[in-house]
Parts: sequence; C-alpha cells; structure tokens
Amino acid sequence: MAETAAELGWTAKGPASTSFCYDGGASSSYLTPVSDVVELPLFPLPLVLFPGAILPLQIFEFRYRIMMHTLLETDLRFGVVFSDAGSVAGVGCVGEVVKHERLSTTAFSSSAKARSVRITRLTQTKPYLVAEVSWLEDRPPRSGYPRRRWRTWRISNLFPTPFSFFVGSTFEGAPWEQQALLELQDTDARLRRVRETLRNTLNYC
Repeated sequence: MAETAAELGWTAKGPASTSFCYDGGASSSYLTPVSDVVELPLFPLPLVLFPGAILPLQIFEFRYRIMMHTLLETDLRFGVVFSDAGSVAGVGCVGEVVKHERLSTTAFSSSAKARSVRITRLTQTKPYLVAEVSWLEDRPPRSGYPRRRWRTWRISNLFPTPFSFFVGSTFEGAPWEQQALLELQDTDARLRRVRETLRNTLNYC
C-alpha cells in the first residue's frame, strides 16, 4: 500500500470486537468476488481476521455506525485489516454482513464471513477508511498429503488451505505472526510455518 493511515494523519480506533470464532466450512463457503478490484470501507482492528472465519462485532463509534447504515443500504461487504500504532496492514479480509441487529440507539451487533484481499490504494480517510482491494487466491498444495492426514481433515470438514487458516486463528496474542500467515499465498508454505511455530512453542513448554 502506498500510504499508511498514519501518514495521512488518521488514528486507528476500530469498533469493539467481542470475540473471534472459526466457522469451519470448506473453501467453497468463501465469498465469491464480483470483479478483480473493488472499493470497500475498512475496519482497522488490533486483530487478524482469517478467511472462513466469523467475526462478531459490537459497533458503538459514530463513524462506524454511519458505515454500518451505509452497508445495510448498499453493499454488505467491508474490509477488516490489522492495525497497530496508527497504521494498517496491506493484506486483510473482506467480510459480508450475514446477521445484524440493533442493540440500542447507539450500537449494532454484526458478524461477517471473510475472504482475503490485498489493499492496493486508500481512497478515503474520513469519516472512515475506504480502499481499493484486490482478491487473493491461495496456491493449492503442490505435494500430496498422507492419506491418514486427509482422513483427519475430512472428519473435521477442514482441507489443507482452510485448515492452515484455522490453526493460524488459534495463535491468539501473536497478531504479527498471524498477519504473516495471512499474507502467505501458498498453502504449503503456510502449513510449514504453522508447523514450525507449533514446534517452537512446544519446545518452550
């Protein structure tokens, strides 16, 4: 991304996130792009959203309530990007509002299923960020996997690519490592990095 939010004088204060849970669906449940590049509003948050995940949100801040009203009247899609120290990451996820309810006169609750994107250009910074994004596709595994592993993933309804995202989503408290996993566009490379991270963690236990 050519410019960060900090360079544009914008400070990241995203809406409150209540929890993070993985939906566990196969890759066919991901959002289908309608074009190669789209322009969408962004939620900068201090967390990393992975493809296939559902992110519950409680939205209180005024500018994001405006954004939610706009989404509900037009395109239900929005971006979620990791934010730290006033800047936003160059790769995030696009979600689509799948359920929402008004909790009071000042808050919304919503959730969204996600698909990974690269932010190519910020087009608006006030009252909230808007950016052009391009869709990312994972390169499928190049090597075969032992049949025993395939049986395990079939039982869990998780195949290699969504499985790699699912494991990454469990690395809570390590957002930079999660962001690195999200930015990898190769399932084999992501699985290798996940394996090394888990192995290093076990060595410290």
